[in-house]
Order: sequence, then C-alpha cells, then structure tokens
Amino acid sequence: MCGRFVGFRPLKDLMNYFPIDVANLEVTENFNVAPTQEILAITRHDEKNHLEKLHWGFVPFWAKDTTIGSRMINARSETVATKPSFRTAFKNRRCLILADGFYEWAGKAGNKQPMFLTLPDGKPFAFAGLWETWDNQGKEPIPYRSATILTREASASVMPIHNRMPVILQPKAFDLWLDRKNQDVRLLQDLLHKQIYTRLKSVPVSNQVNSVKVNRPGNIKPVEIK
Repeated sequence: MCGRFVGFRPLKDLMNYFPIDVANLEVTENFNVAPTQEILAITRHDEKNHLEKLHWGFVPFWAKDTTIGSRMINARSETVATKPSFRTAFKNRRCLILADGFYEWAGKAGNKQPMFLTLPDGKPFAFAGLWETWDNQGKEPIPYRSATILTREASASVMPIHNRMPVILQPKAFDLWLDRKNQDVRLLQDLLHKQIYTRLKSVPVSNQVNSVKVNRPGNIKPVEIK
C-alpha cells in the first residue's frame, strides 16, 4: 500500500518533468503527505492536462459524507476495474499523482523502521490514480474533489519491506492513462502491468516521520540503523 509520500519539487521543475498544460495554483513542498491532505495531480479536461489539488482519499459520488475518504487512499489495481467504488472512475477519471518518493514501514509491529523509497535516479514520478467529485447530490456549493493511488503486488526490490507497492507509471504511459476517450479496460490493465517502474531504492529514515506533524526536509535524510 501507500500511506505517506513526499513531494518537494517547485512548479517550474514539475512543468519540465510532466505533461502539464495548465497550472493555476501555488505549489508548496510537503515531506510528509498524509491521507485527507491536498495532493498534486494531473487530470485531463477539454483536451488539456491540468495540474490541480485533490484531497487524498477517494470519496465516491454516492457517499453520505467525505469521511469515507480516509479509508480509500489506495485501490488495488487487480480489482479496480470491477469494484463498484472505483470502476466508473477507472474508465472515465484517471489521473497522475505527483511525488518524489514514499514511505513504507519494515519489520514487526512495535519495532517498525520507516523507509523512504524513490526511483534509483532520484527523479520525480507519477502514481497511477483515480479521481472523483462529491457534492452531496448537489447540496454542497463547493464540490469535494478527491483521489486514490493504485497499488500492485510488490516487486523484488520492495518485497522485503512490504508486500504491496504503488503503481508508478513510466512517462510513455502518461498520455494513454489520462486520455478520457480511452475506456478499454484490457488495454488499461495491460498498461498497469507493463509500463511501470518496479525497481526502487530504499533507505532508512528517522522515526520522526511517524508523526504527520513532522514535515521537514530532514524526513528523507538516511539514518544509520542501530
């Protein structure tokens, strides 16, 4: 799964790495992104890729309130095409969720070591995501826009830490993933299996990242395990 991640690139860098056409927002660094917080995502509207802020934690349109989002931060890629909560978004509302790395905890309960995982070259990347709009059946004046991160079985480089990992798309998959005209479930599932990054680098980091209140560059600094 993916329960915390990091994003620290300024907007100018994101514009260089990702296919962003419109970005009318302020970008701030976050070294401890937690569920329900705002995250940066690329969605496609009117044939343009928009960088926008969505709440992390998927809230289906039929939900009674937004609290369900904290329990839907991840969606299993193996079942996302058929699960009622996600299947419509999988066909129509896919997004790229931008990150520089993510945290996972290794070891046994009570003595878990936080690890920071990145691409081997340290470049930013995009999780495969789904987004949704919730307005309480038209009762809310400002719609609540949310997203979830797709996950898959862990690769060999991640398995020693956790048995699941987020789906990290390769740049060549971006356009097909964002294309709202593409509703070919088989093609999309194939993309999630073949056009992804699976080899990651991991380093141990301070236990202070366990607290969402600790949000600083030092979160991702490697530490020596005693």
